[in-house]
Amino acid sequence: MIEKFHPLDVDTAAMELPRRFTCPFCYEPHPLALMAAKHVQQYVASRDDWADELSAGKMLGVLVVRSEDSQLGYLAAFSGNLAGSVRHDFFVPPVYDLLDPQGEFKQGEAQITAINHELERMEQSPELADIRRRESLARQEQADEIGDFKALMARHKLERDERRQRGNLTPEDQEALLNQSRYEKAELKRIRQRHEARISEIVEEMDVFCRNMAAMRARRKAMSEALQERIFRLFVVSNARGERRDLVEVFKPLGTLPPAGAGECCAPRLLNYAYANHLLPVCMAEFWWGASPVGEVRHHGHFYPACRSKCKPILDFMLQGLDVEDNPLEQPMGDAGLDIIYDDRWLTVVNKPSGMLTVPGKALEDSLLTRYQAAHPEATGPIVVHRLDQETSGLVLFAKDKASHKALQQQFENHTISKRYIALLDGVVQQDEGVIDLPIRPDVDDRPRQRVDHEHGKPAVTRYRVLERRGPVTRIELEPLTGRTHQLRVHASHPLGLNCPIVGDRLYGTASSRLMLHAQSITFTHPATGRELSVEAPPEF
Repeated sequence: MIEKFHPLDVDTAAMELPRRFTCPFCYEPHPLALMAAKHVQQYVASRDDWADELSAGKMLGVLVVRSEDSQLGYLAAFSGNLAGSVRHDFFVPPVYDLLDPQGEFKQGEAQITAINHELERMEQSPELADIRRRESLARQEQADEIGDFKALMARHKLERDERRQRGNLTPEDQEALLNQSRYEKAELKRIRQRHEARISEIVEEMDVFCRNMAAMRARRKAMSEALQERIFRLFVVSNARGERRDLVEVFKPLGTLPPAGAGECCAPRLLNYAYANHLLPVCMAEFWWGASPVGEVRHHGHFYPACRSKCKPILDFMLQGLDVEDNPLEQPMGDAGLDIIYDDRWLTVVNKPSGMLTVPGKALEDSLLTRYQAAHPEATGPIVVHRLDQETSGLVLFAKDKASHKALQQQFENHTISKRYIALLDGVVQQDEGVIDLPIRPDVDDRPRQRVDHEHGKPAVTRYRVLERRGPVTRIELEPLTGRTHQLRVHASHPLGLNCPIVGDRLYGTASSRLMLHAQSITFTHPATGRELSVEAPPEF
């Protein structure tokens, strides 16, 4: 028996197995993955010694596999470390053990830590404190002496002016007064030079000390970068073809080193263990357990796609050789024509279906814009006035000429265009109406996800009104007063917002057939007629 293999008691005749492996970036968990996840959830819930740490939040994952003797089972993993370790009996081991005290990482980390301690010692050393004290004292003495001497010069100047006003000065007296002024100006210069020479000596001592610290910091940075690359060379992953690459090689086509934490998530661990033990991957799923991290939107027990910045390059390699489901977000839609709601010689309002990009993406050329351009060759200059998320349906405004585009864009910038959305929320919103004010910024480690950030986020404000409550679902009208990416999705799902994800939200809630968010109406001033124009299209849900 393979050590980390947990058998599943499944009637394969009654349950259809997946024909293709899970697309990790957009999926609904297969019943087998749900069954495996339930086992893992029961296990972690039984571990009282982990309760506090898990309640703070942890991503867990399952990989359903078939053994060489055709037995069905699953593997389990957690991201990062758990209870100060990356190795626990129930879970697969890491791709590389960063916490091994005899390992490359811990040895290199100890050397860097020694430099940190030496820098800390130098920064807090009596020698540095004495240099700073002597410099401060020297500058104060300089200021005091120069101040006193300038006051003396001012008194002498006043006396000279009074004597000149009284008159009766001989040429010798006038020369003496002039010589006094010349002498004092020269003496002031000598005082400055004497103090500056003394301060310069102290500053040179400081510079020598700081140069030594700067050299040590540069050495630490070089050691850290070299250690990081050596460690990523030790993260060696496999794919279904039996090919092996370290993470530096995996990320090389992107022209960058792997980001911090790459290779420590659930999916790479699960697949690497399966390949090493000749287990055939069948399906997988990752779910969040515990509280949501500050700023992020993670709901206890909900399933989430793999992160893109850390995991996508790795999984793109590791899944080679498997028959993987197509990512529905990267597939062109059918040939249905454009749903034109309003059209004139200056602009068009199109009802975009859920699942279609507004503009072409990196992986998919098909979009509302490309179809519109094909159908409306008369449209010239900038066309796109605003965008909707791929999974959001509803009204999109296109301009047909440069002047109309500029006028409409100006209305968006001035917040004079009004848009209203209809959404179904997974949960009951108690308050009938209100305003959500939560600043948002991109999650740089997991684009395109956004996160709430009160310090660095951009202002994001949404007005809402409950339309209907039907059991566990709320039908709601949402009016964005700002236009941030994923604003409505984050404001609906975040605990400080409505705490009710939009139904079908694979990023911030639970995936289903589609995202139940629709841009129902848009009101604006027509760029040619100057009249207010309001266009509506009800949702299909």
